[in-house]
Amino acid sequence: MKKILLAGLGTMLVLGACTQKNESDEAHKQAIADASKVELQNAVADRDQLFLLVNEISQGMDQIKSLENILTVNSAVNGETPSQREQIQADIAAIQKALQERREKLAELEKKLNNSSLTNNNLRSTITTLRNQIDSQASEIETLKGSLTAANNRIGELNTAVDSLNTTVTTVTEQKDKAEQESVDLANELNTCYYAVGSKKELKENDIIETGFLRKTKIMEGDFDRNFFTTADKRTLTTIPMHSNKAKVLTNQPESSYVIEDQGGQKVIRITNPDSFWSLSNYLVVQID
Repeated sequence: MKKILLAGLGTMLVLGACTQKNESDEAHKQAIADASKVELQNAVADRDQLFLLVNEISQGMDQIKSLENILTVNSAVNGETPSQREQIQADIAAIQKALQERREKLAELEKKLNNSSLTNNNLRSTITTLRNQIDSQASEIETLKGSLTAANNRIGELNTAVDSLNTTVTTVTEQKDKAEQESVDLANELNTCYYAVGSKKELKENDIIETGFLRKTKIMEGDFDRNFFTTADKRTLTTIPMHSNKAKVLTNQPESSYVIEDQGGQKVIRITNPDSFWSLSNYLVVQID
C-alpha cells in the first residue's frame, strides 16, 4: 500500500513539474510574440513616417519649381515688385527650414530602422534616395537664393539707371520748357508795338515830337517819354480809337496798310495789313488836333 502511495506521489510531482515547464515555455513564447509585435508596430510606424517624408520632400520640390518659375517669368517681364521679392525671400527661408527639419527627421528614422531587425534593403535604399533628394533641394534653394540676389542687384542697377534717366529727362524737359519760354518771349518781343495818341502839345511835352516856327514836325528819336506810349501786340491789334474827330499819322507807316475811319463821329485807325504797317517801325505816333 505504501509503495502504491509513493508511486502516485512521484507521478504527481512529475506531472506538476511538466506543467510548470509548459507554462514557463508558453510565457516565454508569449513574451517573444509580444516583443515582436511591438517591434513590428514600431517598424510599421517608422515606415509610415518614412512614406510621409517621401510626400513632404516631393511637395518641397514642387514648391522649389514654383519659385523657379516665378523668378524666371518675372525676370523675363518686368522684374519683381518689392512685395514679391519679400514673399520669395520668405518662401525660400521657409523651405530651407523645412529641409533642415526633414533632414533631422530622416536621420532619426534611419537610426531607428538600423536598430530594428525588420529593416530591409528597400527601406535603406529609400533613405538613401530621400537624403539625396534633400541635398538636391538644398542645392536648388541655394541656386534660387543666388538668382534672387542677382535679380535684386540687377533691379538696383536698373533703378539707378531709371533715376539717372529721370534726372536726364527732367533736365531735358526743363531745358525744353526754357527754350519754349524763350521762344515765346522772343515772339512776344518781336510782336510788341507801341502807339501814342495825343495833341500836338502833349506829344511835344513828352519829347515825342519837335516843332518850331515854319519848321516841319519831327519825330524825336531815343529821348521821348516811353511811358506815354501804349504797349500792344501786333498780332491782335487791329483798330486804334482816337477819341477825337481828327487823326494824323506822324510816323512812317505805309499808307496802304491802314485806313482812318469814322465811327460815331470819332476817328479810328484800322490796320488792314499788320506786317506792312509795322514793317518800318514798331512805334506809331498819331496827332489828334
